[in-house]
Amino acid sequence: MKEKFGLKGKVTLRVFDKDGKLKDIEEINNLIVNAGKAEVAKLIGSGLGGVAFTHIAIGTGTTAAAVTDTALEVEVTRKAATITSVITNVTDDTAQFEASFSSADGLSGNSAITEYGILNDPSAGDLLSHVVQSAKNLDWDAGDSLTVTWQIVVQ
Repeated sequence: MKEKFGLKGKVTLRVFDKDGKLKDIEEINNLIVNAGKAEVAKLIGSGLGGVAFTHIAIGTGTTAAAVTDTALEVEVTRKAATITSVITNVTDDTAQFEASFSSADGLSGNSAITEYGILNDPSAGDLLSHVVQSAKNLDWDAGDSLTVTWQIVVQ
C-alpha cells in the first residue's frame, strides 16, 4: 500500500470597514515553500531543532510566489497568529492560523496589500507558505481592517 503525505493550504482574506461590515472576501490556494517543508520535517523528528510556525506577515511585493522563497518580497508588518486545530478530513488534521491587521497595529495611510506568509519568528525566521495575488486596497486611517485566516491541511 502506498500512502501519500503532504501539506496543502488555503488562505481566506476578509476586508472590513470601520463599522465591521465585510467589504471583500477572497479564498486562494497557497504555496508551501522548500524552507517550510524542511522546517516541518525538523518538527516531526525529536531533537532536530524545528521551530513552530506562529506568525502571519503581510506585504506589498508583486513577484509571483516560488518554492525557493524564504521571506516576503516587501513585508509591511507581521503579527502573532491565533492558532487552532480544526477538521478538514479527519480530526485535528488542519492547523488554522488567524490574524487581523488594522491601524491599532501601527498601520496608517493607504496600502495595496498583495502578499502574505506564515513564519516561525516575530521578526525573521523560516517561511512556511507564501501567497502573492491581486491587491487588497486598504485605507487604515479610515478604519479598514484585514483578517487573514490560513489553513494548512496535513493530507
